[in-house]
Amino acid sequence: MNNSVRNTARLLAAGLRALLVLTVVCGVIYPLVVTGVAQAAFNGQANGSEISSQGKVVGSSLIGQRYDKGTDKKGNPIPDLRYFQPRPSAGLGSNRTNGVNTQYNLQISGASNLGATNTDLVKAVKDRKQWVATTYGVPESQVPADAVTSSGSGLDPDISPQYALLQVDRVAKENHLPAGKVEQLVQDHVQGRQLGFMGEPRVNVLELNIALRDLVQGQR
Repeated sequence: MNNSVRNTARLLAAGLRALLVLTVVCGVIYPLVVTGVAQAAFNGQANGSEISSQGKVVGSSLIGQRYDKGTDKKGNPIPDLRYFQPRPSAGLGSNRTNGVNTQYNLQISGASNLGATNTDLVKAVKDRKQWVATTYGVPESQVPADAVTSSGSGLDPDISPQYALLQVDRVAKENHLPAGKVEQLVQDHVQGRQLGFMGEPRVNVLELNIALRDLVQGQR
């Protein structure tokens, strides 16, 4: 009996020592080392790829956002055409009116999984194409796909150079700027394919709009 108690006590002591060691190594040392390496070598990414303007954090280079000037009588956002507009945020969500995430809600992301024959999706694309064509004064045939469809996550911060250039004249007019300067601003913010072959050329809307605001302020 005594041997059994001693063996049990010895096993419990060994288990407690192992628990203590693993807690210190895995719960304290390892997180501190990983955090330290991340902060030293990848500071921007570790802190959310934040973008600052005029001393304030205004967003992340990885997450899109809307540029609106209020809502209409139905509660729908009204785009502020002084700024370049992002692609639609129409992925998975819980919006009360249509069941999708239209507000770049960071708590919800993911594709809506609506098929190409879904009537709601077809109508949304047609309505969006008509709005883009009318707003920016181009034929519907010139409206790029990313202007009327969301990304897989619904949070994509980038648009195609084609969609950015399509908005140049209207943005220039709204801000009383020469169209040539605004177009050059877009060209300066075009990012090529990753590693030269992955993905497509793109323009980060937040970074572009920050540069646009600086240009507008510089004209005053």
